[in-house]
Amino acid sequence: MIDIVAYQMTKKDEPFEKVTYSSGELSPSDAIVEIAGCGVCHTDLSFWHYGVPTRKELPLVLGHEISGTVLNGPADVKGKSVIIPAVLPCGDCELCNCGKSNICQNQKMPGNDFHGGFASHVVVPAKYLAVVPDKALENHSLAELSVIADAVSTPYQVIVKSELKADDFCVVIGVGGVGVYCAQIANILGGKVLALDISDVKLEQVQKAGVTNTLNIKDMDIKSIKKEVKSICKEMGASKFNWKIYEMSGTKAGQELAFALMGIASTLSIVGFTLDKLEVRLSNLMAFDGQIIGTWGCKPELYKDVIDLVVNGKLNLKPFTQTFPLTEINEIFNQTLEHKLLKRSVLVP
Repeated sequence: MIDIVAYQMTKKDEPFEKVTYSSGELSPSDAIVEIAGCGVCHTDLSFWHYGVPTRKELPLVLGHEISGTVLNGPADVKGKSVIIPAVLPCGDCELCNCGKSNICQNQKMPGNDFHGGFASHVVVPAKYLAVVPDKALENHSLAELSVIADAVSTPYQVIVKSELKADDFCVVIGVGGVGVYCAQIANILGGKVLALDISDVKLEQVQKAGVTNTLNIKDMDIKSIKKEVKSICKEMGASKFNWKIYEMSGTKAGQELAFALMGIASTLSIVGFTLDKLEVRLSNLMAFDGQIIGTWGCKPELYKDVIDLVVNGKLNLKPFTQTFPLTEINEIFNQTLEHKLLKRSVLVP
């Protein structure tokens, strides 16, 4: 047993409270991970500010984008650098057995079902830990790789689910946070990517990652945006059919635009989350033979594919992450809420 130093949420919008608690006795199926870094996700803000309830009662240590080193646990992972999947399925239910383990109803999520990553250590089920090879650490710190646990792996899974093919026209709506990784991955996998946002700074960021086609849609109405997107699609030499649309902004305006962009045989993928409701004409799906899909986290078996993109130098996370001491958690959460931070914040114990 060791003492864990952590910052826990006690109430909505209240400052995180520093606490120390015991790890307890380790079961044979668990591992204790010394945390290198834990990313700050919009889901954490949903718990802390927007009133979305956690499954475990408060007080609770939030944080589910975690990387670290296994101090103790099964022999195959002990001493290894790992990423902890944000969704830890049971591995033996109907959904797990039919390839939908990411939505396993017996899943455990750090910072939701049990104490998470805004801490010095975390105790987690060891079964699905994703081992990080040394080569992945040549250009990134282990802390920076923590964002793979959700911000990178979630868009990767939805891109796989959307059946993206080389030269498909891809529209990514919102390229801050998760969206910057979605645009990169779609580009790496051969899509002809157009990034949409209302911020020139975010669009410049994604351009530096190799996504050269961008459009600032601030102050544009949906009709104007559709016209311009179609024009850019033609200029890029992409097909007017089979568009892949990825809604990453988690806003009502972004989701309304995403649905409006759907055309013949298009696929709309919803990753961004909002509590707002939309009024849409679902008959468009019938008329266009289109489809809408969502994704909850990422299946653990896909993590190796994402890590390989980093190992092979195709996916660069460093320019889009920024590390801060865990002691600054209250300041970082407030700055994230106020959209003052342009990069993914990673809190380091």
